Amino acid sequence: MKIRIATPADAATLAAISLKTFVDTFAPHNTAADMDAYTSAAFGEDVQRREIESADVITLLGDEDGATVAYAQLRHTPGGPHGDVEIARFYVDQSHHGHGIAQMLMDAVEENARALGAERIWLGVWEHNLRAIAFYRKCGFIQCGAHPFLLGSDLQTDWLMNRIL
Repeated sequence: MKIRIATPADAATLAAISLKTFVDTFAPHNTAADMDAYTSAAFGEDVQRREIESADVITLLGDEDGATVAYAQLRHTPGGPHGDVEIARFYVDQSHHGHGIAQMLMDAVEENARALGAERIWLGVWEHNLRAIAFYRKCGFIQCGAHPFLLGSDLQTDWLMNRIL
């Protein structure tokens, strides 16, 4: 797998992988109305282009055999302690789970976070996403709090997890 930084030309690709991985991960546990409300606002091509073009966001794409199968978005949070970096999104297409892609992507996340001068990376993960929580724990993240996440009209809880670099 090749990991690269997205460019504005990748907006449509990012919109497609973002929508697919989010729906695959969360649709079985949420109503169609809540999923539609969230995804229509969060994963359009224009939204993805703005995120790619943002100076505070680094979007990493994982390409394999000519297709994007994973991605991560990092947000530099300069106002936070230690120049933190947030992993705003981290997804691997379900058909590629168990192939080591998530670890390769996390290694690239850490490399980019260090290049930004971060001392800590953090993320929010849905409290019921046990597979993701297990992966983040394996990578050395610990739970340090929780915050609300609104999916459509459903107020859910995300665990906050962090890791010192």
